[in-house]
Amino acid sequence: MASSFAEPRWRSQRQWRRGSVPEALIHWLLDTSSLTLRLRQACAGCFRVSVVSQSWQRPALSERRALGMGDAEFALVRQVRLLCDEQPWVFARTVIPVSTLGGARRRLICLGSKPLGAALFADRSMRRGEVEIAAFEHGQPTFERAVETLDQRPVTVWGRRSVFCLNTKPLMVSELFLPGIERCGLAL
Repeated sequence: MASSFAEPRWRSQRQWRRGSVPEALIHWLLDTSSLTLRLRQACAGCFRVSVVSQSWQRPALSERRALGMGDAEFALVRQVRLLCDEQPWVFARTVIPVSTLGGARRRLICLGSKPLGAALFADRSMRRGEVEIAAFEHGQPTFERAVETLDQRPVTVWGRRSVFCLNTKPLMVSELFLPGIERCGLAL
């Protein structure tokens, strides 16, 4: 059944009833440490980042609001898959407003297949905002992009997002946890 909303309904982690979120994902969704580091620890094989797309776009309405952007403003939108032994575990979407990409932060444009998490968590000025959680469903553009390479399409994919600030300049990272991650068995 197609969702009537183009975007998921984001809620703070405090607004979700614990039983409504799959138990296998709760630790992934609520962890505020480096996801890249956790995935590398959980992946017994080869971990890598596969760039799906990177382009200048008008972000989704909820993304613009969370980042304090005007309706006509553009941002660099980078979408990647985080893979363990070529199995997609996470689909990540990063939205970086043009105003954030000044000075040393311009390096974020040229990440290529390097993980963003390594750059964020190495930056001493980095501050992470509250984690928000959402369930993604059929018909939502981010869901469709996230599951397009999966052999079996799930009904729902759970994700989280946070606004990070580097020297007070914001960017947003959304991470959708794909079915393969539930089988890795690494909890906090």
